Amino acid sequence: MDYLLYYSPGAASMAVHWMLLEMGIPFDTHLVDINAGNQRNPDYLRLNPSGRVPTLVVDGTPRHESAALLMLLAEQHPEAALAPETGSADRAAWLELMIYLANTLLPAMRDWFYADIDGDPAGAEAVQALARRRIEEACELLNAHLADGRDYLVGSKLTTADFLAVMLMRWTRNMPRPALGWPHLARYIRRLRALPSFVDLNAREGLTEWRNQDD
Repeated sequence: MDYLLYYSPGAASMAVHWMLLEMGIPFDTHLVDINAGNQRNPDYLRLNPSGRVPTLVVDGTPRHESAALLMLLAEQHPEAALAPETGSADRAAWLELMIYLANTLLPAMRDWFYADIDGDPAGAEAVQALARRRIEEACELLNAHLADGRDYLVGSKLTTADFLAVMLMRWTRNMPRPALGWPHLARYIRRLRALPSFVDLNAREGLTEWRNQDD
């Protein structure tokens, strides 16, 4: 298949970019500088009317939503084994976790960063306080989930849930209590950050923060 990823460094496209690298399949990239507002350019809005990243053009058709794209890629490339097989014991847990991360944690992260832009600035402080509580509750849940010493969130293999979770954990790095403040979560994060695909991802996106050598 032919893939073209529209991405912005460290943004919601990061998990998809990481998965493509981990799979080792051919793909092209196009930088969308969201700090410069390029996500609102008319040409980009024709691909993604929401004006957000990522957009993954699959055989000429633009597709959106990071969690959906991860699941789509897993389905299109079963040989990569980045999602439990249908009917397997881990399938239900994987589906549940993907939806939890996409529906609960990701929106809370957006509220934390964009409370004064997406809504009334006068109420931004209250929105951020609620977002912080939800984010820390999610970190607590994930930390407890990893307390048994497991290396991955689902089963004994790397899955799309790990790409999505680690990306979201990176976004907490400058929060009052970052994800690395939970011991089991910190161990998990550091292990996945050691993957060659994650190191390559940071190099390609020009990201110099939140690597194993500079916690």
